[in-house]
Amino acid sequence: MRRQNVRTLSLVVCTFTYLLIGAAVFDALESENEANRWKVIKRTILRYGHSTPKTIPGKAFTICYAVAGIPLGMVMFQSIGERLNKFTSIIIKKAKKLFGLTNTEATDVNQLMVTGTLSSIVMTVGAAVFSKYEGWNYIDSFYYCFITLTTIGFGDYVALQKDNALTTKPGYVAISLVFILFGLTVLASSINLLVLRFMTM
Repeated sequence: MRRQNVRTLSLVVCTFTYLLIGAAVFDALESENEANRWKVIKRTILRYGHSTPKTIPGKAFTICYAVAGIPLGMVMFQSIGERLNKFTSIIIKKAKKLFGLTNTEATDVNQLMVTGTLSSIVMTVGAAVFSKYEGWNYIDSFYYCFITLTTIGFGDYVALQKDNALTTKPGYVAISLVFILFGLTVLASSINLLVLRFMTM
């Protein structure tokens, strides 16, 4: 178990290092002036927004960067999902013991219910936050949260675009980053359980 925790932590560190290196390269290739520097770095780390590479070297780097980055991100979120599933199974076992149930095993269905509920909470709370900060109605905010966390990413709704929010609202940027990372982790946990469930059927 300790080895798996170290593996997950190593993947998180590697992924963030990879994002920072990518941000620095995109900054060097795409920033026209110093004013755009932090905007490029933050958008690269947050992985969404309307900024796209304009130069040929930037487009070539994007292809190479994505070929390695997408699998790295998937493995990292899968590993975090496995750790979260282990944590929820411990909580479920303790809750069953507390209620005096004879079968204290945490089944896949129990874990799916917990991670599904947690996913719903994350999306509903996230939708309320984005509705307040972005001025969207609640349904549009919930739609944005769902599209973002499922990594569909249509780009029709994008947070942090108004009032130069990337540079003027660092608290909101931090909330958005935490929402995306935590939400992706919870969703990865649910997907991990679904995949395991289908494989054992």
